[in-house]
Amino acid sequence: MIRIGFGVDFHQLAEGREFWLGGVLIPHDRGAVGHSDADVLIHAICDALLGALALGDIGQHFPNTDPAYKDIDSKILLQKTADLIKAQGYHVVNVDSTVTLEAPKIMKYAVEMRGTMAAILGIGVGDISIKATTTEQMGFVGRGEGLVAYATVLLDGPEGRPREAQI
Repeated sequence: MIRIGFGVDFHQLAEGREFWLGGVLIPHDRGAVGHSDADVLIHAICDALLGALALGDIGQHFPNTDPAYKDIDSKILLQKTADLIKAQGYHVVNVDSTVTLEAPKIMKYAVEMRGTMAAILGIGVGDISIKATTTEQMGFVGRGEGLVAYATVLLDGPEGRPREAQI
C-alpha cells in the first residue's frame, strides 16, 4: 500500500544563527530562527512523512514548548520520525523537495544534504531530490527575511486495508 505525504516549513533568518539545511551546516551570515536548529528542509520532510500516514505534524511530536527539543539537531527529529514510519510497517520510497530562498546558493551542498538524509532514511542518494528557487525578490523570502521548504514523500507499506491514524 503506497501513501503520499506533503510538508512545508517556514523560518525567519537572523544574524547570529547557524544556517542548517538538510542536516548540513552551510556558511552564511544569517541562520534560521527556531526552537531547534531550525533546519527548514528536514522539518518539511518530517511533516511530509508524518502526513503520509496521518500521524499529525512535527509540532505535535516535537513541540517547541518542550525544553527537550531546544536547539536539538534536526537530524535527530528526522531519525525519530523515520522510526515512527518504520513502526507502522512503512518505508520511504523517495523524497522530492524544493527550498525557496534568495541566499545563500545551496545547490553545491545538495549532494552532501542528500547523503546525510538518505543515510537516516535508509534509502539511496538517488531517492532524494533537492531543488532550489528564489521568489525573484518578492515577499519575505525575496527580501531575505526568511526561507521556505516544501517536501513530498512516497511511502510503501503493508498490503491490505488502510490503517487507522495513530496521533
